[in-house]
Amino acid sequence: MFDVVKEDIQIVFDRDPAARNVWEILFTYPGFHALFFYRLAHATWINGFKGLARFVSNLGRFFTGIEIHPGAKIGRRFFVDHGMGVVIGETTEIGDDVTIYQGVTLGGTSLRKEKRHPTVEDWVVIGAGATVLGPVTIGHNSRIGSGSVVVSTVPPHSTVVGIPGRVVEGEAARRDAHAHIIDLDHARLPDPIAKAIGALADYMQKLEKRVDELSDRQGGLEEQRAEQSEVIDKVKELLKNSGT
Repeated sequence: MFDVVKEDIQIVFDRDPAARNVWEILFTYPGFHALFFYRLAHATWINGFKGLARFVSNLGRFFTGIEIHPGAKIGRRFFVDHGMGVVIGETTEIGDDVTIYQGVTLGGTSLRKEKRHPTVEDWVVIGAGATVLGPVTIGHNSRIGSGSVVVSTVPPHSTVVGIPGRVVEGEAARRDAHAHIIDLDHARLPDPIAKAIGALADYMQKLEKRVDELSDRQGGLEEQRAEQSEVIDKVKELLKNSGT
């Protein structure tokens, strides 16, 4: 347990440049506190003292504003940044080296006593206010953009944004190259609305080009008709003169 706590402290140093010393982490980081309460509650839960586990978990929620069900399974080096409003359900499974931000919900969609919460694989980052619902899987090395709502499985090495969440980028090479860096990298998240507007602009340009081509073709036809009309008029005039 002591080694796990040491690892939880170290991961705060690794992922939050604002952390200055161990005492600051021990006394002022609600994400660390919530994880400590979870470790105690989970150990109590798996040993059969489920009521006591829920009580310990509720204490953690009261002191930190972060709700982690003691039945959830969380791997090593899990980091909750800021943390207020985070909810992690009973059958949630979280891998190693996962980072989530404030307001994240890992929720269930079923009233049955079955697997009803998400599975989050290793090296996933979930942005502030994102919601992941149901027994879906978030593939390793993926990023969920802030405010997204995910209701279906996400492939590994993906970036998901929007409501409902859509995979907008697959970056296997870059994610593998930077797998040791845990950062949502908000500035580089793709903007699906901007992409849609760009696609419409490209389509408009194609339409304008096509209209110009048709106009040129129409102009050529009008010239041909004018020439034909002129020839017909000359023929009529010749016929008229020959008749006289």
